[in-house]
Amino acid sequence: MAPAGARRRVTALFDEPHAVVHAIEQLRKQRVGDVTVYSPIPEPDVIEATGGEVSIVRRYALLGGIVGCLSGFALTLWSSYAYPLVTGGKPIGSIPPYVIIAFELTILFTGIACIVALSLHNRMPRLRLRDDFDPRFTGDRFGIVVQCGPAEAPGIERTLREAGAVEVRVG
Repeated sequence: MAPAGARRRVTALFDEPHAVVHAIEQLRKQRVGDVTVYSPIPEPDVIEATGGEVSIVRRYALLGGIVGCLSGFALTLWSSYAYPLVTGGKPIGSIPPYVIIAFELTILFTGIACIVALSLHNRMPRLRLRDDFDPRFTGDRFGIVVQCGPAEAPGIERTLREAGAVEVRVG
């Protein structure tokens, strides 16, 4: 038996994203704090309703691209001056041919930076799923999990049912 002051978990499953958006708006009106939303697909309306933040991954991609471009030019220029091969009076460090290598390293470093950023910010690999996770969240259902006190649980359960939840569990 759980202690009297233990936190409760209210889990709701939804069929459609519009019901999820409505439920999130209702929970915000009630000023419910600890809400987790699960979605089987990236749904823009749900992300906007949760106040989703802009991903920081794009900054990693930009930084990786800049580092890749600079390292591509640095590598080619350094190797040209370290091992000079003068042919036909052309300059040793001619930039136009090196653009191809710089471009390829830009793409490579951007991809690596994105993979690293996604792994870090998604906390991967995740060896253990959260206790409130339901496998249906990755299949065809949207889910909302609310952590609340025992006194708030009935009101939150009612709100989620009225918003169109297919199933609501209190645990």
